[in-house]
Amino acid sequence: MRILAAFLALWASAAAGDGYSRNPDIDVLAYAFTIALSDESDAVEGEATIQARFRKAGIRHLDLDLIGRSESTGMRVLAVRNRSEPLQHEHASNRLRIRLASPSLVSETRSITVSYRGVPGDGLIIGQNRYGDRTFFADNWPNRARHWLPTVDHPSDKALVEFLVEAPSRYQVIANGRLLEQTDLPGERRRSRWRTREQLATKVMVIGVARFALQKWRMASGLELQSWVFPQDREAGFHDFARTESIVEYFERLLGPFPYSKLANVQSRTRYGGMENASAIFYHQGFIQGDRSNERVIAHEVAHQWFGDAVSEADWLHIWLSEGFATYFAELFMESAYGRGRLRAGMSRLRSTVIDHWKRHPASRVVEASVDDLNSLLNANSYQKGAWVLHMLRQEVGEDAFWKGIRLFLRRHMHSNALTRDFRRAMEEASNRQLDWFFRQWVHGAGIPRIQGSWRYDATARELVVDLRQETLADPFRLDIDLEISGSGGDPVSLSKRLESAAGRFRIPFDSPPSRVRLDPAVRLLAEIEFSGHGR
Repeated sequence: MRILAAFLALWASAAAGDGYSRNPDIDVLAYAFTIALSDESDAVEGEATIQARFRKAGIRHLDLDLIGRSESTGMRVLAVRNRSEPLQHEHASNRLRIRLASPSLVSETRSITVSYRGVPGDGLIIGQNRYGDRTFFADNWPNRARHWLPTVDHPSDKALVEFLVEAPSRYQVIANGRLLEQTDLPGERRRSRWRTREQLATKVMVIGVARFALQKWRMASGLELQSWVFPQDREAGFHDFARTESIVEYFERLLGPFPYSKLANVQSRTRYGGMENASAIFYHQGFIQGDRSNERVIAHEVAHQWFGDAVSEADWLHIWLSEGFATYFAELFMESAYGRGRLRAGMSRLRSTVIDHWKRHPASRVVEASVDDLNSLLNANSYQKGAWVLHMLRQEVGEDAFWKGIRLFLRRHMHSNALTRDFRRAMEEASNRQLDWFFRQWVHGAGIPRIQGSWRYDATARELVVDLRQETLADPFRLDIDLEISGSGGDPVSLSKRLESAAGRFRIPFDSPPSRVRLDPAVRLLAEIEFSGHGR
């Protein structure tokens, strides 16, 4: 089943237009990287053993991504072998093509080792941190692993990974998975070996090598939490990252057990505010404040461990399955910690960001047909609008079906890949409803609705009359619109009306002129809203 699912995901990736070309009949099962680092230069001595399965007979080449030598940076391949047997290879246009010793057999697995050396131009960031101390930090998103690791550098081909790092003994090493070995070597050097038990996408495979202050503790569930911060930020960093325990506990109640064997929060030199590397989240070196004001970001990155890491988008164009989910679940955590008002305020803020982006890019979509620059996907459609898709889907299918669908989606694609259609299918099964229209409207369609409305009171008929009109780029949206009507006394009356055409008039029996009528009071609709009225 895994082979078939992976094949379909890869076929869809090529068809979707993310621009990555690879042989879908080759599946990398595991990487074992030996990386030697030094203080004398920024050159990396590397050896990568790639274990790959061939799905059909007659395959003669294995292609890997590896940035070649250019001026002062890039990698030079020293040798390629299958066990002790040398293999012919060609390293050109940043692709390493390896000729197999013999054509593949069906379902055959082979191990190939690549020895290489060079100075990474990106991907592995070597230099001084904010305190002038030398550090080495991987930063692979979106497809920058190829700068220092020979890999199939695409999220659809997930694999087990082992890092054996040899570095000066004054450094500590953090990486994905579990620490299996620390061995002191001659010449004041140390070997550290980390290995995962789960398959990862290359975008979240990392090492961090620096002087750290390290704190460890174990949750009641048995999960080990770790904080790795620069020694100068020890007190503030330990204080900020301690909030992680309550965040993990909340998500485990919603989603199930944490998907990895440990969770490390790491102060680093990532270019991003936070980078969700599997089981080892990297935060920008200036992230730590010491007042826990950054807990929403921590919640975002922890949510990624389920959405984006354990379940990874099968191609870049579906990145909202990662970023939209993490954005929404961070807001849910803030609601759980500080009350319902915090969620409403958060969704209102996200809505404003979506509206601003829509006005600048009116034809853009959550899932685009293609992109030229993967970094352009880091936009309000992927993050804020993706979060709003989930928020409105929750209202559309109801609480029970929504959470049943979320858990079904996770269970079905855990440590594998998914596309938007996979998520839709999970939600349809959970709700027993067809949701093509919803995803076509909010995910694959452009724009958001602009709602102009007014209300007046008809004293003769003793009715509240609400007129609504929507302006869209194309067809009218299908919308559920909440109203809150306040009278002279008693509690406000809440009701919902569905608008499926460009305009609609709703007559609502009401005994006396309302003192106030509010549209979308609970912040449940993604729309630009103008609404006014009078009671007489």
